[in-house]
Amino acid sequence: MKKQHLFIAGGALVLFVLVFFFAGTTEPKKSVTNTNSEAGESPASGVLTTEALLDQAKKALNSTQLQYVTQLENSVVRGDVKIQQQTAYRQLAHFWGDSVHVHALGLYYHAEAAKLENSEKSITFAAHLLLDELMAEDENPRIQQWLGLQAKELFEKALVMNPANDSSTVGLGACYMFGNVSDNPMEGILKVRKVAEDHPDNLYAQMILGLGGAKSGQFDKAIERFSIIVKKQPDNLEAMFHLAEAYERKGDKVNAVKWYTTIQEQIPVPEAKKEIAERIKSLQ
Repeated sequence: MKKQHLFIAGGALVLFVLVFFFAGTTEPKKSVTNTNSEAGESPASGVLTTEALLDQAKKALNSTQLQYVTQLENSVVRGDVKIQQQTAYRQLAHFWGDSVHVHALGLYYHAEAAKLENSEKSITFAAHLLLDELMAEDENPRIQQWLGLQAKELFEKALVMNPANDSSTVGLGACYMFGNVSDNPMEGILKVRKVAEDHPDNLYAQMILGLGGAKSGQFDKAIERFSIIVKKQPDNLEAMFHLAEAYERKGDKVNAVKWYTTIQEQIPVPEAKKEIAERIKSLQ
């Protein structure tokens, strides 16, 4: 599995196994806002702003860290050479993402550097990182929306550069489906569905549609999409997890057990095997 495109749909078992499977490869995220607080809302729209995220995150910094961040921010404003600004953005991305583990802000500054580079490759890479963070965020809907809006802007830029890029089209559709960036999520579903209809072998589109079906409780549709993926890629553990969970949530214990058993046979982590065995036992 490619870590860049891990999409967690909220299932505890999926999260448990992926945490074990990638143990030691990621740092825990830090929340930068309180969901129950009004801090961070734009008065006009209620949408979380980047400025509010930064203000909230800076409150957790010590004086040395705050001074360092302020210096980098000032260097961006004063820098008249694009490469100097890119360097400052990358340093800010490293600080927020790697040093203090506020990953959302790390990705934001990575995206700002990509905008200055202004290549399709850099912009789509940054957009997918933001989308992956959106899909993994299951605690704060306002952060999800903020991530969705950031990713949406980048995917739109990428599609201006290359309107034929199906991956960017699917990514943009996913922002609508999962990021609450519009009052009309169907707009996103139609974008992704069009790619899947034109290119049935586009498994990224199939995955997004499957996750969308599961999110909306349309488990038969989700199962259909995840089944397409595992048929094409019999070793795709991510798709198998989602397929097993969709059957379980639908109430089809027989097929849920079938797929959890298949996963158990393939997953290499002993702790994960034990957790899956317990899930299977609870379904029998």
